[in-house]
Amino acid sequence: MELTRETVHPVMSAGRGRWKIEHETFNTLKTQGYSLEHNYGHGQKHLATVFGMLTFLAFLVDQVQELGCHLFQAARQKFRSRTSLWDKMRGLFKEYFIPDWESLWLAIIYGHRGGILHPDTS
Repeated sequence: MELTRETVHPVMSAGRGRWKIEHETFNTLKTQGYSLEHNYGHGQKHLATVFGMLTFLAFLVDQVQELGCHLFQAARQKFRSRTSLWDKMRGLFKEYFIPDWESLWLAIIYGHRGGILHPDTS
């Protein structure tokens, strides 16, 4: 794209907008429980790439749920940060059998002692 007096400002605005989106996304992946900054370089060939792609996939699923799942949105509002939500989820997965996503979100929203989840005895 040729830069002229007329195109400089739109090009600059687009570049700043792209930088803002990238900065916010990578900041979230580093600080909100996705652990993107951890060293995934322990594999012999492509393990680091696989772990990175799985992190991006988890982020994508969370973004879709945040936009379209009212149960996720209600569970997310119970916590100040995503990291706290992930900690709660990990704790429930360690202690209880989780049959489906709806049961998980309802247990987070209303409390898991209400009979929604059953202890994992396996």
